[in-house]
Amino acid sequence: MLLFGADLSTKELARSYLVSKNVPLIPHLISLRLICNAGAALGMLSSHTWVVGIIEIAGCIAFCIGIILSRRALLSWAFSLGLAGGAGNLADRLIHAHGFLNGCVVDFIDYGWFIGNLADIYLFLCAVCICIFLFRFDNLRGKNEKSDTSSRKSSG
Repeated sequence: MLLFGADLSTKELARSYLVSKNVPLIPHLISLRLICNAGAALGMLSSHTWVVGIIEIAGCIAFCIGIILSRRALLSWAFSLGLAGGAGNLADRLIHAHGFLNGCVVDFIDYGWFIGNLADIYLFLCAVCICIFLFRFDNLRGKNEKSDTSSRKSSG
């Protein structure tokens, strides 16, 4: 809930203070600039906002299921980040809608090639954590398979 609240709060702050402004944070690297993104990442599917909304709903449901079923702290944390990010952008899309899931998401962190928000950072961190888990799990599974094979050879 804290991450979700932080995302929505920063979006409202951006809507209040960044209208027609570009505020450099790190010159030539990161600035604050307000846009309303009707689509997904990089503005994809901006003419099909309802599709993006349905994907966000499905993602939130999947993250909830992941949180419930996860037995590993890293995965639970990753799914929680994903849920906060997906729910933050979905809430934005619903709050700023003029019809069925046709609202926009408030983006304000300008990286030069991409403009995002805290929810996007959460989703990125979610993906990184899942990749780390998968890499670590594959390494552990490979070690366990090797030790099982060597223990069968030595006992046989």
